[in-house]
Amino acid sequence: MTFAPVAPLAAEHLYHVVDPALLPYQRSDQAEAITHPVGQSRAVEAVRFGLGMTGEGYNLFCMGPEGTGKASLVRSFVTAAAAQRSQPEDWCYVHNFTTPEKPRALALPAGTARAFAKAMDCLIEELRHAIPAAFDSDQYRARRRAIEDEFKARQEALIDAHRDTAKGRDIALMRTPMGLALAPIHDGEVVSADDFANLPEEQQAEWKARMQGLQDELENALRQVPRWEREKREQVRTLNKETADAAVSHLIDDLQQDYDSASPAAAYLRAVHDDVLENVGAFLPDGDDDKNNPMLKAANEDGPFRRYKINVLVSHDDSTGAPVIEEDHPIQPNLVGRIEHRQQFGALVTDFNLIRAGALHRANGGFLILEARKLLTQPFAWDDLKRALRKREITIEAPGSSWGMWSTQALEPEAIPLDVKVILLGEPSLFYLLSEMDADFRELFKVVADFDVDMPREQQTLHDLALLLADMARRKNLRPLGADAVARVIEYSSRLSEDREKLSTNMGELADLLREGDYMAAQAGASLVSAEHIRAAIRGRERRADRIPLAMQEEMEHHTIRIVTDGDAIGEINGLAILEAGPTIFGKPSRISTRVRMGRGELIDIEREAELSGPLHSKGVMILSSFLASRFAEDQPLPIHATIVFEQSYGMIDGDSASSTELYALMSALSGMPIRQSLAVTGSVDQFGRIQAIGGVNEKIEGFFDLCQARGLTGQQGVLIPASNVRHLMLREDIVDACGKGLFHIYPVETIDQGIELLTGVEAGTLSASGEWTLGSINRAIAAKLSLWARKQRELDAGGDGRRRDK
Repeated sequence: MTFAPVAPLAAEHLYHVVDPALLPYQRSDQAEAITHPVGQSRAVEAVRFGLGMTGEGYNLFCMGPEGTGKASLVRSFVTAAAAQRSQPEDWCYVHNFTTPEKPRALALPAGTARAFAKAMDCLIEELRHAIPAAFDSDQYRARRRAIEDEFKARQEALIDAHRDTAKGRDIALMRTPMGLALAPIHDGEVVSADDFANLPEEQQAEWKARMQGLQDELENALRQVPRWEREKREQVRTLNKETADAAVSHLIDDLQQDYDSASPAAAYLRAVHDDVLENVGAFLPDGDDDKNNPMLKAANEDGPFRRYKINVLVSHDDSTGAPVIEEDHPIQPNLVGRIEHRQQFGALVTDFNLIRAGALHRANGGFLILEARKLLTQPFAWDDLKRALRKREITIEAPGSSWGMWSTQALEPEAIPLDVKVILLGEPSLFYLLSEMDADFRELFKVVADFDVDMPREQQTLHDLALLLADMARRKNLRPLGADAVARVIEYSSRLSEDREKLSTNMGELADLLREGDYMAAQAGASLVSAEHIRAAIRGRERRADRIPLAMQEEMEHHTIRIVTDGDAIGEINGLAILEAGPTIFGKPSRISTRVRMGRGELIDIEREAELSGPLHSKGVMILSSFLASRFAEDQPLPIHATIVFEQSYGMIDGDSASSTELYALMSALSGMPIRQSLAVTGSVDQFGRIQAIGGVNEKIEGFFDLCQARGLTGQQGVLIPASNVRHLMLREDIVDACGKGLFHIYPVETIDQGIELLTGVEAGTLSASGEWTLGSINRAIAAKLSLWARKQRELDAGGDGRRRDK
């Protein structure tokens, strides 16, 4: 051969080793503390900006995959920012003495709400003793008796005056059990009813007329009695107020001294003072036997005095700085608060004492951290959060009230002003979905902190990550890590990032690996976690998840799934695919075959025809048709009919990573040159024949290697990968070992021509200035085949063979 095929990669290109000597310690318990975030400089800048910005809508959405450490990083920055702020006000709900169904929200200085509530309880307890004592005093009784005596004297004077008038008219005015009564007097004696009936009718009529006139006069006079009763009651009420005021004022004045006269607390105490005076009877014993009924006593706990209690909604007496609240279960009541009910005699009742705070109340004046996915899956929670942020106030209402789902509301608590910074944590997909579908989202969450999935693998990041791993081990009470163990974890981080020049920011995954390595060290009785323990932990992970990959490999070993790893074949090739089974991702070799014949440019993707092909795979197949036409049929139609299929494939296929593999099979079928079955291929191709990078390159190589190893490595087996994927190689140690010994090979390919030469051992060929391909090359064989078919096609179309032309 006159061509130089692509050389396989040397072992040092297959795995990027970390030198433990480059790390800042020999043992992690000797490491200094890390005081700054590792990587994520863009996200850190955004978080700092969002926390520092004031104004409406500058809430944060922190987006990134799970495990990138966004929650812990945000928590640390928010905690630091909160410590620099002053404590916000405490909030309470109190009884509204004018409109009871609309409880008032009461703001108090930070840390004073519970003390105020306790002081109010003490005040009411004092009043329950002081007021009855004041009303039981001799002074009060004397003044009360004087009012009542005055009333009785006025009544008696009126009756006595009419009694004298009646006597002058020979009529007696008498008190009876039925009230006042009139009767005639004869000879100084009251005439009985029987004697009156025996009198002549004229005399009876005269007596009746006199008594009727007196009755009318008496009734007119007695009309003054209700007015006197009102005057008496008013005098008693005034007396009661004066007496109660004497008992109440000094107690409330003592409590008011702690608050400015213009403060909400002082205004509330004045309202309490006025209400106590208006309802002083509630503080007095009335001898009601029902009060001794245990059931009634339990049902009416605190009785009429419940209205004077303080419902402390939020108190900051046990904290410093602004609050930082993380709501793990953001249902609507947990966000905006709720109104509870209690059972009383078979009915549900409520009052302002049963109002409960939500996360927005607790975070008011500070920061609220929520997981976006949890929030969006709860009915009404997202809408009510947006409404609270837009109106800058918290309104407590039943879930769905804003949608008109409830026609009644037992209580309408006064809204509380809201000043909070909300931080949402979520995946990028949620951020983009909300940005597109919800116009309010862009107005309310103006700052996005985009957490990257990886960071550059540089000396500084190696240093910082090593310190972070040491910090993880300390915080999780794990055994100290040796420098070799840390180096192995960092190498695993590069594997997670699928790029040897980068490190994964999935700190959750690395933390789990540390725990598992610590477990392996414990099983071995070691006091220091070494690289071997980390390797054992990684092998354990693979072992726990390899049931499905091993079952498929067994099917391939037994040829139930036909994958050939030796010999040659025309139009058949080994492709490499990725399968996912839950969190497990593994490579699986696939048999791709193609058949060609003369035709009219049809390139049939059997997977697409069977509706088993995704759009990306279909796109890749169409690119093949474009490549063949541009290379071999610039001045004539492409005279082929080809079919391409993934053999023994029973599910959906998508992605374009097999497009180069399919093109190699087509070129083999068209040229008649057999392909080495000991090689497998992955990589996409563009219309110019350039091989492009694909994902999952490590898993794909490992999948084919495992099958070859099970059948026995011959030194002829290997994989063709895009040259642009070399930087992503972080292969298992056994594969690196085998490649180092020449038992397995990884070929980096840049073009289709390089790949077909490796697969067939035949030169691809170049096009001369005269338009001829290199003699004996694959491209020349393909061009010759297509030219022959084109000529035959023209003959058929012209009817030169005596047969009817195609319609």
